[in-house]
Amino acid sequence: MMKELYDAVVIGGGPAGLTAALYLARARYRVVVVEKEQFGGQIVITEEVVNYPGVERTSGRALTESMRRQAQNFGAEFLLAEVTGLDMSGDIKRVKTSRGELSCFGVLLAAGAHPRMVGFQGEEEFRGRGIAYCATCDGEFFTGKDVFVIGGGFAAAEESVFLTKYARHVTILIRGNGFSCAPAAAEPALNHEKITVLTNTEVIEASGERTLECLRYRNAVTGEVTEYRPPEGENFGVFVFAGYEPATDLVRGIAECDERGYIVTDRLMKTSCDGLYAAGDVCIKPLRQVVTAVGDGALAATELERYAAAMQKKTGLHPEQPAAGMNLEETGTAENAVKAAESAGIFTPEMTAQLRSVFDKMSSPLILELYLDDTPLSMELKSYAEELAGLTDKIQLKDIRLSDPDSVPVKAEELPCVRVCRKDGEWSGLAFHGVPGGHEFTSFVLGLYNTAGPGQPLDEKTLADVQAISGTVNMKILVSLSCTMCPELVTAAQRIAAENPHVTAEAYDLNHFPALKDRYQVMSVPCLVINDGERVVFGKKNAEQLLELLSRKKTE
Repeated sequence: MMKELYDAVVIGGGPAGLTAALYLARARYRVVVVEKEQFGGQIVITEEVVNYPGVERTSGRALTESMRRQAQNFGAEFLLAEVTGLDMSGDIKRVKTSRGELSCFGVLLAAGAHPRMVGFQGEEEFRGRGIAYCATCDGEFFTGKDVFVIGGGFAAAEESVFLTKYARHVTILIRGNGFSCAPAAAEPALNHEKITVLTNTEVIEASGERTLECLRYRNAVTGEVTEYRPPEGENFGVFVFAGYEPATDLVRGIAECDERGYIVTDRLMKTSCDGLYAAGDVCIKPLRQVVTAVGDGALAATELERYAAAMQKKTGLHPEQPAAGMNLEETGTAENAVKAAESAGIFTPEMTAQLRSVFDKMSSPLILELYLDDTPLSMELKSYAEELAGLTDKIQLKDIRLSDPDSVPVKAEELPCVRVCRKDGEWSGLAFHGVPGGHEFTSFVLGLYNTAGPGQPLDEKTLADVQAISGTVNMKILVSLSCTMCPELVTAAQRIAAENPHVTAEAYDLNHFPALKDRYQVMSVPCLVINDGERVVFGKKNAEQLLELLSRKKTE
């Protein structure tokens, strides 16, 4: 038996990857799923799934969380890390990640896809300042305002209806003659009283000063150009749902891809590279749905079973058998424990057990300084912190009131706030303004773990780059608790701050701090504000990308 060897490494924790892990683990093969963002993939942002066979109605998050638990119960392992390279030569393949190297017989690429930019003038310039790509994350910024949606596929139809929860009116701009998705999917958008659909329409330009102020689009049949400007004193939003780009950069030069970047497979999901399989949205396919991703994952897994069995016989090497019913505590991965806890709802018995497993791994005690006033939100934060501290003797609370505003380091308009301090009372540079619930529960607990140690591992180069930061860097991360993309940036910023005393990372729930939204003209999250506005950057970033950004001389 070999403890360090896997039968298969699955890259991507969406429906395809989770299904493959389930099949492989159930067949008693050792498999690990490596996911850099969140287990569940793109579907987790979908509030309502009604076309998955056998499940009448559920959310994307609930559906994929049940898939993950199934795979886990059969012994599949999970790792939150970014895959940075593949070595597919030889009998033993090498998968390089941000948390070390994995050895295996076979690899399944199920990394999915990310939103595609259209490329019209001003799209990149106004990203985060009026142009967005996630209705769940950014829809609330346009409550009572006009919104445009660019695209004619399933996502455009579905997300347009979702946006009517916030927007005064939604206008869909479709380049073709109509929706390209199934009529049943398009019907709710076509018949909605708050939605107008314009076909044969192409965006020309988005423009403005600091924020988006004007959208120009042309009717391809008549040639008529329309210029939209919001009523004076208002803003508006443009959401782009123009398809996805496959996440196949890892295999460029290793396996055959088509001209659009999708990986070429045979009917058994094999690629042109021996030992490399693909499933889900990275593949060439006419229908990209959860049900097809699941089918791909199952088929790829059965082929990987045959491949792994043949390689075991050829090499004489046998990976350690998975333990059926292995739980996340047994894997020793703190991040996984927190992710599982997040899905269970705050402080349920299951969550309590998972949190304790994380706290037990912390090397040093911490002090949480609570800066409070008399608002209900402060009382909520205090109750939250008290219950958290009640789970471990490694967390102590210090309640600080604003009886003397000049004596505390937190401004009254930034309350409530919890600051993470080390056992000697020194501030670690980490803070959260508001209550760290929703998706930010994960980043907050990981912030505690990273501050107390041992923390999430960093490779030698990344750690050296963090420690090399000599000038003062104050980062404000403006988030929404409903945003699935925010935690990665928050965690990355906090990880850097935990290792360098010159760096601070403070997260703000924008729902409670509208002044920050107005000050920095924020219309999308996550938003990173460096040194009080010296730079304002939008979009998720990992630690390496954030370090690259901090090293740049120019102002963005």
